[in-house]
This record gives sequence, C-alpha cells and structure tokens, in this order.
Amino acid sequence: MRLTRRWSRQERTSSPSRLRASLLTARKLTSHEVIVNSVASTTTRTGLKVRAELDRAAYETGVRVSDGQMAALSLDRRTWHGDWNYTLRPEEHRRDGIPPIPPQDLPGPGRAWLVHPALTGMPDEQWSQLVAVLSAAREVQREAELRQRRGGDRQKVPATGLYTGRRPGLTLVDRLLATVLYGHHGLPQVAAARLFAVTPVTLNRAISQTRRLLDEAGHTIERADTRLATLDDLVDLATRHGITPPSEIKTAS
Repeated sequence: MRLTRRWSRQERTSSPSRLRASLLTARKLTSHEVIVNSVASTTTRTGLKVRAELDRAAYETGVRVSDGQMAALSLDRRTWHGDWNYTLRPEEHRRDGIPPIPPQDLPGPGRAWLVHPALTGMPDEQWSQLVAVLSAAREVQREAELRQRRGGDRQKVPATGLYTGRRPGLTLVDRLLATVLYGHHGLPQVAAARLFAVTPVTLNRAISQTRRLLDEAGHTIERADTRLATLDDLVDLATRHGITPPSEIKTAS
C-alpha cells in the first residue's frame, strides 16, 4: 500500500487557471454521503480503485501512537518527504511478545479479589451461572458491534480460535464486576474506571452493554444497603470480609 501526498507537488506545478477550474468544479461536502462518494470516486491513471463506507462507531479520543509502534511498522520511506511518502509492506502477523487474550470467563489480572459474594452480592454458584448465561449473549452482541463498524457481514471467516477485532481491554467478568459495583454498591464510574485501568467513557460503554445483556437474561441487580462512594470505601468493605485487595490499587480520590 503506497500512501503519498502528491497534491503538494501538484499545487506547485499547476497553473493558476487550472487550480481555479479545479476549485470551481469541486463538490461541496454537504453530507456524509457526499463525502463517502467523493472518496470512493478517487482514481488514478494506473487504475486505482477505492472502496469507501461510513463508519458510525464511536472511538476514544486522545489515543497516541508511540514512536516504538511506528518504528515497528514495515515502512519503505521515500527520499523526498519520507514522513509523507512511504510504502507499507504487508507482513504476516507475528505474535511474539504479545500477551494472550485473557479468558472471558475470568477477571483480568489483579481483579480476582472482586469475585467474592460480599462484593458481588450473590453466591458463587449463582455468579458462575450468570457468567455462563452472559457469555454466549456477549459474543452475539460483540459480533453485532463489529458488523456495524464494518458496514456489513464478514468478507472472510476467521480461523478457529482467532480473536478478531480490537483486543478487549476488559473481560466479560470485568464488565460484569464493573456493572455490579456500580449497580449493587453505587460505586461511581469515575472511581471504578481507575480500578479497571480504563477511561470513564470506556467503562460507561461497557456497563451499558452489560446492563442490556442482564435485562435480556432477566437478571436484576439488587441495591446493597451499604453504598460505596470511593475506592477507599470498597477496600474497607473488602477488608471487613477478610478479602485482601492488591497493595498497588490506586485508591486516591
């Protein structure tokens, strides 16, 4: 795939009259449909074809690509403005050094202490049954989300055992724990987000999705008598029930 900004050179070599004619014939970007169609109509003398579609998914802002991530890409940079003009060479995906996808029926690293009846508000057997019920429903929900982002069905069936799409930052159990801490104990989502090492926006989305799954399963989260306002309150509650939270947990408000 070659990405280039040839328009920069063309602007310098084109005559003013040609530029004015180009501006006069330009289409006004009055809608998403016009934008998508304009991108899809791009072509070159060598026969470039472009497929464009509108992505209606919501994405987190402020995500940065590190210098290390850029350096790991297989880029052949051109002599002239190599930061703009380069070829991205396709390579087989290597999994060396990439941690495996955590099992969705288990909490993420350092969160096993949260799976306790005193914190979940339900016996271990009921908890396990609920996780099993939500597991299949979450797969259907996630596939529907991916389909919406793609704008249609898969063009290629993934290999058995391959996890497609963006690597999940939260397991199914993490999502359920966050929903229970919020619904059962009233722990604010801003505080819970630090506990699960995600942004409040990400946690809010996960809780909303999980609550829909719980509604479909006919499960209602009962409100606890003790309400938690901070992570310090959560740690105190766990300690009173003989639960030892990790020492590195950030409880600062």
